[in-house]
This record gives sequence, C-alpha cells and structure tokens, in this order.
Amino acid sequence: MIDALIFDFDGLILNTEFTEYLSWQEVFLSFGVPFPLEVWQQHIGTTTFDPIAYLETAVGHPIDRATLEPRRRQRDRELLAQEMIMPGVMDYLQTAHTLGLPIGLASSSSHHWVDGHLQRLGIAPYFAVVACRDDVDNCPKPDPAVYHFALAQLGVAAKRALALEDSLNGVRAAKAAGVRVTAVPNNMTDALDFSLADCRLSSLADMPLPQLISEVCHAPNEF
Repeated sequence: MIDALIFDFDGLILNTEFTEYLSWQEVFLSFGVPFPLEVWQQHIGTTTFDPIAYLETAVGHPIDRATLEPRRRQRDRELLAQEMIMPGVMDYLQTAHTLGLPIGLASSSSHHWVDGHLQRLGIAPYFAVVACRDDVDNCPKPDPAVYHFALAQLGVAAKRALALEDSLNGVRAAKAAGVRVTAVPNNMTDALDFSLADCRLSSLADMPLPQLISEVCHAPNEF
C-alpha cells in the first residue's frame, strides 16, 4: 500500500540538469577544453561537484569565479526558460490529488531554487511538503536525510511511500531511507544503471500512477 508520493525536482519535474550541463559545456568550450558528459552524470542529483575547480585543473590556472559564474547562471536561465514541465508530471500530480495521496518533494537543491520554480510553473499547491537541502544542514543526496525529513513532515512510514527519481544519487537516497523508488531517467541519465530501483520508466507518461503503484507494490526489485 502506498500512502504518499515523493517527487524529486531537478531532472524529474523540470529538466534543469540538461540546461545546466549545456551552460557549463559552453563555458568549458570557451576555454578550449571539453566537459565530458560522464563527469556530469556522476554528480547529478547531488551538490558536491565544483565545475570551476574541475575546469581550473583542466586548464592549469585559476579562474575568476566572480566574473564567470554570473554569466554562466544567466545563460542557464535563458536555456531553462525554454524548458517545459516533464511529460506525465501533471497527470501524476492531478491523479495523486484525486486519489487523496499527499505529495512531497525531496531535493538536493535549495528552497530558493525549488520554491521559485514551483511557483513559476504553477504547481506549488500540489505539494504538502517541500524538503530541500536547507532543511537538513545542506546535506545532499545520496545521503537519505532529505527523505527522512520529507517522510517526517508527511507523517508517513518509509515503506508506505513511493519516490520518483531521475538520478542514481536520488535513487540511492530514497533506498537508503527505506522508500520504494521508481527511476525515471532523462536524456542526461538514461544510460546509467538503475538496477537498484524498484521499477524504471522512460517517462511518467508511459504508465498511469495507479498502475505504477500496483506494479511497485507487487513486483520484486527487478525490471
């Protein structure tokens, strides 16, 4: 039985991971060095990676962060403005609401980032709980702290919740918290090994929420 649904944000609701990678890739190319996708993939879903430090190692000299980072963020905003809510997300939010399932969100990003986008997208009212790294001493996934916080705020036992994650770090965090998790990789993460997840979908649009809940509750940890 599932009593609550917990969404990730970046890469699941809005494909911010793709636009951020593109903006950093443009920065790296301006210095004449590549930015390998596999490097970015290893750190999706967490906040421990420092692209500027990586760039400094690649070019062999310090980078002016104060000048570079504002320009990079502006470029990211320009790219992100072209992105829409990921397929199937609205259907899941509306179906969960209709079924009376409380909806939470667990993110390694900050409240400033997540809350702003939820308001901009018009979906903030769907979420009974928004748990971000600010709530857990800036402790990002794969640490399960943000999931423990979300579960406590929802008042739901871990075994009665279902998480939706697009990254390996997110899946690891949910599983470490004892939460069943469906992996929904995006174009940045779809080549990764999600065998730790209880289920995998190529998109939330591929399966209605009631069917997913049924399959997750009755299937072994394989897909």
